[in-house]
Amino acid sequence: MRLKDDNDEEEGPKTMSHCSIGHLQPEKSFVIVGYALTSKKVESFLKPKLEGLARNKGILFVAIDQNRPLSDQGPFDIVLHKLTGKEWRQILEEYRRTHPEVTVLDPPDAIQHLHNRQSMLQCVADMNLSDTYGKVGVPRQLVIKRDSSSIPDAVTKAGLILPLVAKPLVADGSAKSHELSLAYDEYSLQKLEPPLVLQEFVNHGGVLFKVYIVGEAIKVVRRFSLPDVTKRELSKNAGVFRFPRVSCAAASADDADLDPSVAELPPRPLLERLAKELRRRLGLRLFNLDIIREHGRRDHFYVIDINYFPGYGKMPGYEHIFTDFLLSLAQSRYKKRSI
Repeated sequence: MRLKDDNDEEEGPKTMSHCSIGHLQPEKSFVIVGYALTSKKVESFLKPKLEGLARNKGILFVAIDQNRPLSDQGPFDIVLHKLTGKEWRQILEEYRRTHPEVTVLDPPDAIQHLHNRQSMLQCVADMNLSDTYGKVGVPRQLVIKRDSSSIPDAVTKAGLILPLVAKPLVADGSAKSHELSLAYDEYSLQKLEPPLVLQEFVNHGGVLFKVYIVGEAIKVVRRFSLPDVTKRELSKNAGVFRFPRVSCAAASADDADLDPSVAELPPRPLLERLAKELRRRLGLRLFNLDIIREHGRRDHFYVIDINYFPGYGKMPGYEHIFTDFLLSLAQSRYKKRSI
């Protein structure tokens, strides 16, 4: 932990990228969090309320200058990042090797695992999680890397059942990576653009659950999703229907008048077990899960997406959850150094 100025508690929130670490006086300690985020992520995540609360708790957010060597900056207790690119991954990996005392959220190689939808859900599938609270799996899926004309045959051989959800294979956080399509018939499959993942569509009452994970903390919110598809609709419809990003803040279903069988949140013990196991298998502490409940089956759940460092700004009370998490990391590191 770093040094904190005597007058900090009297100051309001400020742009931490302008904060000078060298001006802090040796009276109280600050946790210094260096951040490397896109301008969009800074705007949605580093809101004045978060920065003000963080400062009151003894946490400073300091912008990392991407035009200067990372080792020349800081010193940091924690590095928070969400940038893409091979060069940035190499910089971070080298920094982790030379600064083992700094917590990097999260390891670049672990994050990379979520950038491919082929591997993204494999951890969930391998778990085959089932207990008295329910069962968690993944929809059957097929990866198509090239040649759209071969998709119908590939789907038939794999035994997938229409309709199918088509998602870009690469999940890099871009707007395009969140686009999806719903294909109703075999002929329309040829209109899809590889590389992509095809998932069997599971009727889920038009509601999905976004499970935000921040370390050991879990927060669940409801979001509207694609409506159920009946056999009658499937027989009458044809073609590919494209959708923009489906689950967003504007589509909150938390206050909607929903059927209780659809609106009921997944059991907390099931989510805690799932989150704990995924933290271990993925090696990540900042991620969220998109989960659906199969309509008509109260205890059958499917994970359909996993995202690294999601839009926490849309999560109610994220400021308190996130700052408590950062403090716990710093305290844990401090205890290890003192042993």
